[in-house]
Amino acid sequence: MSTTTSRKIIILNGHPAPTSLSKSLCEAYRAAAESRGHEVRYHDLSAMQFDLDFGQSGYKNAKPLEPDLARFADDLEWSDHVVLATPMWWGAVPAKLKGVFDRALLPGRAFDTRNVNFMGLPAPMLTGKTARVLLTSDTPAIWLRLMYGNAIKRFISSQVLGFVGIKPTRFSAFAPATDAQPAKVDGWIKKVAKLGLQAA
Repeated sequence: MSTTTSRKIIILNGHPAPTSLSKSLCEAYRAAAESRGHEVRYHDLSAMQFDLDFGQSGYKNAKPLEPDLARFADDLEWSDHVVLATPMWWGAVPAKLKGVFDRALLPGRAFDTRNVNFMGLPAPMLTGKTARVLLTSDTPAIWLRLMYGNAIKRFISSQVLGFVGIKPTRFSAFAPATDAQPAKVDGWIKKVAKLGLQAA
């Protein structure tokens, strides 16, 4: 797409700590996107306050969304491009980020259980959006693919975002991340800033 076309972007820093590489990447993307005229709404997992546990009430009697989750759900509907930064912990996303998925992606807003396809899957309700995932890990990309079959990527792109209609999902992987040298990190930040300029 042309970089002159303004997009509505939601960014979720999915790292639960107040400072992290994920946050630095999100800030770089945000600054670049806003400099190009894209509209950005930013959410920082570390500052979001909500109960992670969906509970046992079921979808028919789900607990009300806390203000931080309600704003996230509203902004997700508003957006046409989703940027998610997350570390890979134990082969998956942090528990608090999984809590966002569990609590905010609800039937009637994210998917329609009254309208199912021939396989019995509910119709997605967040279509018309694309996604970029900024994935940090200590597992190099080649081992993530060969040893684990890109399981975390398939989970995010197919079982979460794709399930509610957000696709395609493109990934940018940054590894090994824990002991990355400043020059390496600086290169990653510049790479993400270029993505922000393009809203890609």
